[in-house]
Amino acid sequence: MILVLKTDQDPTEICLLDNNGEVVAEKKWNAERTLAKNLLGEIEKLVGDWTNLTGIVVFQGPGGFTGLRIGIATANALAYSLNIPIVGADGKNWRTDGSEKLKNGQNDRIVLPEYGASPHITVPKK
Repeated sequence: MILVLKTDQDPTEICLLDNNGEVVAEKKWNAERTLAKNLLGEIEKLVGDWTNLTGIVVFQGPGGFTGLRIGIATANALAYSLNIPIVGADGKNWRTDGSEKLKNGQNDRIVLPEYGASPHITVPKK
């Protein structure tokens, strides 16, 4: 099974694909300000048995800073801890493109977000 995540904006999307790229299970919800709190629990409900996962595809942007950061950090941590490949993908066909990357044996090891612009971070006052 392949875990697929898209957390750049609401609705948040997670799904499981079989090795042929067919959707086995899917969940979409408006996470709003609860993404960091609820994402891993929602993934766990969807996945069930972690040993069934063979790879992860994560949408890497462009998109919202916080949503991408939370989703990609979670995906990277899962891939590392489960010792499975992870790939990042973008664009309109990101899910299909990412699945193809995994089928072709690619492994980004660590996916980095592509925000599309510099993040708007408040500069510390002296």
